[in-house]
Amino acid sequence: MTEVDLEQENAKIAKAYKELLKVSYRTLTTDDKKLIRAAFDVAVDAHKNQRRKSGEAYIFHPIAVAKIVAKEIGLDAISIAAALLHDVVEDNDDYNLSDIERLFGETVAKIVDGLTKISRLDKGTDVSMQAENFRKMLLTLNDDVRVIIIKIADRLHNMQTMESMRSDKQVKIASETLYIYAPLAHKIGLYNIKIELEDLGLKYTEPEVYYDILNRMQESKEEQDAYIQDFSRVIVDSLNKEGLNYEIKGRPKSIYSIRQKMLKQGVSFDEVYDKFAVRIIYKSDASNEKFLAWKIYSIVTDHFTPNPVRLRDWISSPKSTGYEALHITVVGPKSRWVEVQVRSERMNEIAEKGYAAHFKYKQGTTGKQEQEEDVLDNWIDKLQVALENNETNAVDFVEQFKLNLYSKEIFVFSPKGDLTSLPKGATPLDFAFSVHTEVGLKTRGAKVNGKLVPLSYVLQSGDRVEILTSENAKPNANWLDYATTARARSKIKSSLNADKKDIAEDGKEILRRKLKSLKIILNEKSVNEMVTYFKLSTSQDLFYRVGNGSIDNTMLKSFVASRSSAFVSYLKSKISRKPEVPKDIDRDEITSKYDMLVFGKDEQKLDYKIANCCNPIPGDEVFGFLTINEGIKVHKKTCPNALSLQSNYAYRIMQAKWIDSSQQEYTSQITLSGIDNLGLVNEITKLISQNMHVNMKSLSFDSDDGVFNGKITVVVKNINMLKKLIDNLKKINGIHKVTRV
Repeated sequence: MTEVDLEQENAKIAKAYKELLKVSYRTLTTDDKKLIRAAFDVAVDAHKNQRRKSGEAYIFHPIAVAKIVAKEIGLDAISIAAALLHDVVEDNDDYNLSDIERLFGETVAKIVDGLTKISRLDKGTDVSMQAENFRKMLLTLNDDVRVIIIKIADRLHNMQTMESMRSDKQVKIASETLYIYAPLAHKIGLYNIKIELEDLGLKYTEPEVYYDILNRMQESKEEQDAYIQDFSRVIVDSLNKEGLNYEIKGRPKSIYSIRQKMLKQGVSFDEVYDKFAVRIIYKSDASNEKFLAWKIYSIVTDHFTPNPVRLRDWISSPKSTGYEALHITVVGPKSRWVEVQVRSERMNEIAEKGYAAHFKYKQGTTGKQEQEEDVLDNWIDKLQVALENNETNAVDFVEQFKLNLYSKEIFVFSPKGDLTSLPKGATPLDFAFSVHTEVGLKTRGAKVNGKLVPLSYVLQSGDRVEILTSENAKPNANWLDYATTARARSKIKSSLNADKKDIAEDGKEILRRKLKSLKIILNEKSVNEMVTYFKLSTSQDLFYRVGNGSIDNTMLKSFVASRSSAFVSYLKSKISRKPEVPKDIDRDEITSKYDMLVFGKDEQKLDYKIANCCNPIPGDEVFGFLTINEGIKVHKKTCPNALSLQSNYAYRIMQAKWIDSSQQEYTSQITLSGIDNLGLVNEITKLISQNMHVNMKSLSFDSDDGVFNGKITVVVKNINMLKKLIDNLKKINGIHKVTRV
């Protein structure tokens, strides 16, 4: 770079630093500014020779992360300093952790150490952080929750600046973001950041879908603004009469949430009715806050008919993240459903800033340091539940943790009237373990609202739950089908594993004796062969099944008989080969005319199976997944399991694409629903039979009081033919919805 360029860049860096101080949510003291300045100087020195892939000086990245921490999340000066220093130890030999502690104190050093450990996990493999690394990262919550919060800010800035990366790396990072970072931001209460992470994740995992929804939202913005004005016009006089100080805003739903609604409900963009919400934010002192919220609720429902089923009162019972608001769904102008969110300014800040706003509004009752630790401890306690038992399989651990991050909440009462928050779908077993581990382990039954219920009973908000215990009761394997929370499941698994371990130890000795009589030595090689042969996951599973008798002498003899052939088959399965085709067809003809799925950059033709979970057909965006026992399985990129596979097992993911979609045929299932009328089935079959490129394998219809539901299995050559068929079916009078299974 020339001297002039360097001068300009240094001026930009100085400007970025000044902006950082200006945008801070907290009021920074002189000592705070000194700490941040010192951290900035060290960061500039440490990163002076580094540049990002985009070509800009690396120092802009830690400054950007610190800005997110200061403005969007609203953390303190210690966190801002740690954000500036988050890559210093990892990327530079001139500074180590002892230097950071000497210069900035123990707390900053501890946070930087946590961030450095996570950074090393990120770089541990070129393909992904993997489930085990996710687990290690999540366990840093034990140290200081600010580590995770700054990591979320780091991930947000990386997602905002991914344009210059390779596309496969973009998909990998975006999948991890949707899989773990967005749910974490949700649980911590950083809703604005969660929304941005989700939208950016969709931008890189499904770019066509993202830009299509974005363009449609921009096209309909004028219409939405006009609608919010119409809505406001109806209630503004009544609100003003009460002397309320308020503002009414429209909040468009995120691109990601609209996409999820389209998938969940099987509808198009135009059919998603609640693409935005109306938010009423009012000023109030602490004593009148609840009263004014219900007064605004009363005014809104005086003018617009509410949906009684859709009232959400998170003022009386805030969410575990601290979120407070009233959500009402009403019939607005033009008879459209509208979600109205009623929040005070304080509630609104908590919704957007979480931790920082809690701190701001509670400050004054106790000392700053004590109050800050209070809030942090509270958060760690809430998240700690999912981290209590980490001895389980890493993938199960992360999956369960993730489920608990995004779960909606219900509130139930103990017999004494204490209120407990549980995830939606929770059962009496989940409640029992939330009370105490010993209560959970000794559960023999439950009463809900005074009536005996099965342990699988799904609790509803407002239920009063009583747990019946017995000293002789203990968990059984069925309990895992009833429990939903991470805490309950981990405690049940620990109890079952203790029993299983004892049986497995006996089983190992039994297996050693039985194999000896069959002239086979029990060693690592023979155990691995048996684990593969019996389609098990671990050696303990094998020993356990021998111990409880589910693997008997006959089965062991079958293993010995097929041992050599099984090994040969195993080797063959690892060898690439082309899919089998009729012998009378010339190979060149196959290459030029037949549908082919090819893998990797070299477009290899390998043996594969189609995944049952998403049933891809030619034309679908797909990827290959290398399984342990079944070779390559092909999944759609939009498969419900895609994010989990790409995040936890990225080293097994193979690039895949269809080429030359012309001759081969694939089976797909279509479901239809609508209003039954005479001749409808005839119209459907006639339309399909007239299409020379589609064959119908089976068709079934059910009619119930004028409403019909149908299933059609068709054979098509590619995705375009299927889309055309679906579009044509939608045009038939009486058909309401057509979806591909």
